[in-house]
Amino acid sequence: MEQLVELDRELFLFLNNLGNPAWDDFWNFITNKFASIPFYALLVFFLYRALGWKKTLLCLVLIAAVITSTDQLSNLFKHFFERPRPCRQEGVMEYARFVAVRCGRYGYFSAHAASSAALVLFLGMILRNYWKNIFSVLIVWGLLVSYSRIYIGVHYPGDILTGWIFGILIGFLFYRLFLFLLKKYFNPSSEAGKTA
Repeated sequence: MEQLVELDRELFLFLNNLGNPAWDDFWNFITNKFASIPFYALLVFFLYRALGWKKTLLCLVLIAAVITSTDQLSNLFKHFFERPRPCRQEGVMEYARFVAVRCGRYGYFSAHAASSAALVLFLGMILRNYWKNIFSVLIVWGLLVSYSRIYIGVHYPGDILTGWIFGILIGFLFYRLFLFLLKKYFNPSSEAGKTA
């Protein structure tokens, strides 16, 4: 286990130190949750075009539940494991580039990564039949958000990887819930067949 922790620290320092002051503002922007609002608005537009307003409303309720689930699960893990963030870890913070606005206490695992991964899977599965490149676009967005957490100095790669694992699982579960609700409350012969 100690070897994995050490590898995580070394990989963090390598990836974090790839940074350059000229790019710090960009990555601080990418990591800000409000930076993705235009992208979210575009996705809501695509949902509306593909599904209509009632099913889009259902998606928005489920998206809120997805984000709440990943965020709260991440908080449980953080307070259970109490792993300091790299920006607070002695032996790491002295060698890292810390460019975040603030440094929280615990970092295992990343809620940003978990939420991003969950939305990649949830929205990708719903929109894949309407927009063929949706998974590629969503994965690039999710990876940018996830890497930004390493770049600014607040998460280890292991925090990101664990976030993605839980995010994919949560995204898949909510996608299955979406299909169940479509069959139960909407015409099962229309959009449910297309998104299955």
